[in-house]
Order: sequence, then C-alpha cells, then structure tokens
Amino acid sequence: MASTNSTSTSTIIQRLCFILFAFSILSCLSFIYWPLHCNSTSCNPNACIHTSFSLTSPQEIHHPVDLLSFPSSWNHLSFPSKPPPPKTLKIALFVKRWPRRTLAGGLERHALTLHLALAKRGHQVHIFTTNSPNETLNNMFFHVTPPTKAGYINQPLAWEQFRNLNSDNPFDVIHTESVALYHARSRNFSNLVVTWHGIAYEMIHSDIVQDMLRVPDEPRQKAINERIGKVIDEVKFFQDYAHHVATSDHVGDVLRRVYMVREDRVHVIVNGVDDSVYKMDVPRGMEYRERIGVPQNAALVFGLAGRLVKDKGHPLMFEAIKQLYEESVSFKNSVVFLVAGDGPWASRYSELGPNVVVLGPLEQSELASFYNSLDVFINPTLRAQGLDHTIIEAMMSGVAVAATRFASITGSLIMGPEAGYTFFPTVDSLKRCLYRIWEDGKVTIKKKGEFARGRAARLFTANKMALAYERLFLCVASQNETKSENNYCKYQSMR
Repeated sequence: MASTNSTSTSTIIQRLCFILFAFSILSCLSFIYWPLHCNSTSCNPNACIHTSFSLTSPQEIHHPVDLLSFPSSWNHLSFPSKPPPPKTLKIALFVKRWPRRTLAGGLERHALTLHLALAKRGHQVHIFTTNSPNETLNNMFFHVTPPTKAGYINQPLAWEQFRNLNSDNPFDVIHTESVALYHARSRNFSNLVVTWHGIAYEMIHSDIVQDMLRVPDEPRQKAINERIGKVIDEVKFFQDYAHHVATSDHVGDVLRRVYMVREDRVHVIVNGVDDSVYKMDVPRGMEYRERIGVPQNAALVFGLAGRLVKDKGHPLMFEAIKQLYEESVSFKNSVVFLVAGDGPWASRYSELGPNVVVLGPLEQSELASFYNSLDVFINPTLRAQGLDHTIIEAMMSGVAVAATRFASITGSLIMGPEAGYTFFPTVDSLKRCLYRIWEDGKVTIKKKGEFARGRAARLFTANKMALAYERLFLCVASQNETKSENNYCKYQSMR
C-alpha cells in the first residue's frame, strides 16, 4: 500500500512539473513570436493579440448568485455602502509589518488601506504585526511582537496573543496578508481568509524575463531551478487555508487550475486605492510641474514611481531612454521624465541629462501631485507576481498608463488599447512603446487617461475593495453560525 501511494504521489509531481515546464516554454516562445508578428510602431499587443478574457458586470446578473463560486472579480459587483454595516465584525489581521511613511510596500499599503476602511465602517480590527503607528482609530487594536532576525512576524508570540484573545471572545474572521500566518496554524479555521500578493507560479514568468535580460557573462540565477519545487510546495500547503483572495483575475485562475484549490474557496478582489487622495486635479499638477522646473514647452511628461531597483525594470527603462536619446534628438528635447522613488538606479537616471528629473521618495500628498503632473505613467516592472498599486493610483488620477504585458496587468487593469499601453519586457519593445506614445500625442493620450480614470473610479477605489472584503468576511463568518437571518453568501443585483 505504501509503495502504491508513493508511486501515485511521484506521478502527480511529474505531471505538475511537466505542466509548469510547458507553460514556461510557451512564455518564452511568446517573447520570440511578438517582435516577428507585430509591426514596428505598435507597443500595445492588444492591437495584435486580442485577449479572450471577459468579465461579468453587475448589469448582466438578474438572479441570485452564489458569491463563493463567483468566477470574476468582486469589484464588478455592487454592495450596500451606507453605514452601519449589517453586522459589526471582530477581525484578526496578521501582517508582516505596518506601513511607515514612504517605506511601505504594496502588501503593507493594501493592509492599511483595507483595514482602515473596514474600521471606519465600524468593524473591530485587531492587528498582529511587528510595529504600530503613532495614531490610529479607537476600534483598531495593535498587538505588536518583536520581528525575527529576518524581519518577519514572530509567529509563536503573535499566535499566543491571538489564542488568548480568541478564547475569551472568538474572532468572526481571521485575515492574513500572504503567509504572515503560517499555514500549519491556519488549517483548523474555517473562518480564515488569506490574500495572496504574489505566488511562486507567477515568479516563473519573472525568472524567464530576468534570464532573457541576463548579460552573456552573468551566471543564471539558482532560484530558477528551485522554483518548480516551491510551486509544488505551495500547491500542497495552500490547501490548509480555508479561503483565498487573489488580487488579480489571472491569479484567481491559476489558483483554480494549477493549484487545484476548490472554486468556492477562491475569490478575486482587485486592490483599491484611496480616491480622496488620488484624484484628478489639473491645477495641482500644473503647479507641481512649475515647482520642480518642468519646461512649459515639454511635449510630454512621463513618470515612474516606486523602488528604483533591478526587478522593477529600471535597468530596462534606463537603457530604453538612453537609446532613444541617441536615436532621436527631437524626442530627447521634447520629452521630460519624472522619477519618484529611491534606490540604486536613481543616480543612473541623473546621468541622462536635465530632462530626466529624479525626485526622490515622496510622501502620499506629494505623490498625488506627482501623478497629476504627468501625461503618461510607466511601470516597467519585471515582476509578474502581484498587482502594483502605482498603476491604479495613476489611473485614479486620470493619467494614461503604460506597463509590462504581464497577465495580472492585462487581465485586470489594461485590458485593451483604450485603457492604455502595454509592452514586453525587452528594451526594443519598450522603446517602440515610448516612441508610439510620443507619436500619439496629447489628444489621444488624454482620452486614454479619461478612460482609465472612469474604470478606476468604478472598480478600484478603497471603498469598493473594502465593501467586497466586508461581504466576503460576513459570508465566511456566517458559515460558522448555527442560524443566520441573512444569507450573506448570496448576491442579488442592486439595479
């Protein structure tokens, strides 16, 4: 019997490895196929390759829907927004660290934006993390433990704090940002929700990109050979989490198909940003341009923001700008690049001349002014995992966006040419994209920015995200109740 089980497990692993290898090969072939198939002026692959992905909108739903099995993004659904909520929840959150000024990454910003919005709606939020803010709301409680040497949350200490609180008055729902709560401690809780901000399967695509950009004398990363093993590990331990939130439609599909998580345990809720901060304000943008010295005769102003490091695509961006400057004096003299953020590539950008302005890391209010000063925001990331907040922040500000053609981006944000521009992570593709944008001019770009603003305001606000999570939490919590007056797991269109 033991031999049979061992053989069966081995066969499953072999098949999974083959599937992952096949997907990797197809991804590589797409990079080769693209430049041969598309014309030399197009940077938006949607002009050549139509996406087959479709989303269900609230207008199409005329009958009650089982929310737990809803296949598309919950951002497309409309939930009651008037306070108070139908029920006040006691929520436990596990997160690696709480955001600190400009040092917050996407995961931490998501945790802050979401749970602050939930607390403002009246829910009681207990946060198990490694640090706390100076000020907070009365119904947000921080349970801080010293971080480990690696900077992660101290699992045993945080778990002991949680158990003490949960034994006195049980939490309605437990939420963990990625693996802040270890899977072995999660498996016995049916009211637990994990939000994934990146999975190993997506990293395979990132590895392919990084390897293709590797210079001849640079050794191949060892992580490439280890990645499939990590995917297999995730396929196994993801089953220990009761409910999974994917932050993009693509990841939701991967969790269902590749990770084999049951469909009624996978839910897609795309990140949202604070639309009271990130909003269209033309005068504010013009004032910011004047303050930092952008020439009034600049034909276009491009912008980049975030960590200025290799895996965010800045070597690629630097080389593309450098080559365009060498090839076209007109482009060099008429276009300005604003770079917000910190990292090793800040000094390299400064080498490109006065039309590349490095601003350093910006506070949230300054970042909002920065977005409003742009014609186009560019995200050249080489990381396929997760869904970058900066793209949504720019869209909310009414700015046209251009980003790397990763499935999470094209499946949820830039789904067609009217929504913005996409490019493959190669210098040639990025150059053609920048040149195409320059040729399109301000009228076309403005239309794309208006479309992006409308889409973001409809789908990607912090309130929209919070209402979707609130409904999911209500649904999950109600499943542990012996008798519930409301069926929070059923959705009926409000229209």
